[in-house]
Amino acid sequence: MNAPIILLKEGTDTSQGIPQIVSNINACQVIVDAVRTTLGPRGMDKMIVDKRDKATISNDGATIIKLLDIVHPAAKTLVDIARSQDAEIGDGTTSVTLLSGELLKQMKPFVEEAVHPQIICKSVRTAASMAIDKIREIEIKVKRDDPGEQRRLLEKCAATALSSKLIAHQQVFFAKMVVDAVMMLDELLPVNMIGMKKVTGGGLEDTMLVEGVAFKKTFSYAGFEMQPKSYESPLIALLNIELELKSEKENAEVRVDTVEEYQNIVDAEWNILYQKLEKIHQSGAKVVLSKLPIGDVATQYFADRDLFCAGRVPEEDMKRTMKACGGSIQTSVHNLTEDVLGKCRMFEEKQIGGERYNLFTGCPLGKTCTIIMRGGAEQFIEETERSLHDAIMIVRGALKHDSVVAGGGAIEMELSRHLRDYSRTIAGKQQLLIAAFAKGLEVIPRQLCENAGFDATNILNKLRHMHARGGTWYGVDIDSEDIRDNYEACVWEPSLVKVNAITAASEACCLILSVDETIKSPSRTTNDGPAPPRGRGRGRPM
Repeated sequence: MNAPIILLKEGTDTSQGIPQIVSNINACQVIVDAVRTTLGPRGMDKMIVDKRDKATISNDGATIIKLLDIVHPAAKTLVDIARSQDAEIGDGTTSVTLLSGELLKQMKPFVEEAVHPQIICKSVRTAASMAIDKIREIEIKVKRDDPGEQRRLLEKCAATALSSKLIAHQQVFFAKMVVDAVMMLDELLPVNMIGMKKVTGGGLEDTMLVEGVAFKKTFSYAGFEMQPKSYESPLIALLNIELELKSEKENAEVRVDTVEEYQNIVDAEWNILYQKLEKIHQSGAKVVLSKLPIGDVATQYFADRDLFCAGRVPEEDMKRTMKACGGSIQTSVHNLTEDVLGKCRMFEEKQIGGERYNLFTGCPLGKTCTIIMRGGAEQFIEETERSLHDAIMIVRGALKHDSVVAGGGAIEMELSRHLRDYSRTIAGKQQLLIAAFAKGLEVIPRQLCENAGFDATNILNKLRHMHARGGTWYGVDIDSEDIRDNYEACVWEPSLVKVNAITAASEACCLILSVDETIKSPSRTTNDGPAPPRGRGRGRPM
């Protein structure tokens, strides 16, 4: 008898075969159960507390999954698809997680009955492709040449996205604001040109949209209050220069023999600073912004000459100001000509709640805007920001791809009917697998019902009956515990959300089903002894 061949290090954990696939499916089910109850207008919120005891309240699937410290390698796949859906589309993160988990659940009995995973994957891909083709066939195009109709569509899409968020009661107010914000952008619709600022205090309705750049007043020295706080058509100098007397570097040593020599050194430092300030003043700029500190001497100098200055401006706000107002960020004061200075129609400093904000409006170059959010608790404002980001991404997607479908489980029920009808026309294992995929799609309307406290079985039976009779857009009616034509009820979603969700969910399902072995390396603390401590580099001990 031959001696066993040992390939892997002692302590390596290996598991393979059908039990491994089933174990991966079960791990994914745990992730799905964590976000299941957050779906839809009646979804519940989750409170996640991190290691530093910071509490986050959210019902956004991507945020919840991101904050969970998931270590299971297969379950991390669901984290990735939720993040990709959030990055690409902005909404539908809970739906895509739920859908992939339900597809795995439906395929689990076939795995246990020894159907080969590649046969299952082939059927899943076929069903997903058919579902996407069906969406393309029945989606409703919106006329771009009618601005009024297009705006109505965008507001309805934004309201649908916001209906499942904490700010659902103010969805009409925020839907209009989100559409206004996206419409202010240029053709490329860059989301980074929409600034989001948070001011604690006030009510949700106090949230305001600024057509331009707005950022919080930076730290200021004495003399700041003497500066003007409002200009019409000012020139704006954007600098990356420190305008204050620098302290001596460590270990710097200057040897002088007389008091006069020391005085010359001090005078030279002051002269360098005053020369910089003089050149900024001569450039004609009325507003001076710098990423680096502007000291008390410079602040008083600018105040005496009716200039406004702000130091330590965050880089993100500087870049948005540069893109919107023109000009460029200068690292020297020697070439401050008019072509490197920015312009805007109006600059003012305004009190918003307990904070003061610098507002640049009428920016000529780039189209930008800033949403200043108000609210009571800090966690509430953070969730408002996440909700508005989702709605902005949805409106942006609807503008780029001008086609919509009905939400509320309507499109999923129609796709389920289509796939179930197709499965009856084919033979073999594929018939059962495509029928299982069709049943998996029903998880969205079922979960909407369960989260609202409805009888899911009764409502799903009504929906199947209505879709079989040709009611394409019938979905769950959350308001009256019944079914309705959700297209007529203006519950609309961009078709891109559903296409991306089905694609991502089917890919994740195939990926998890195709893994039949996991090899986990042993930890560093093995029989060879504990791992050596990390040094400080260059051979130096800690």
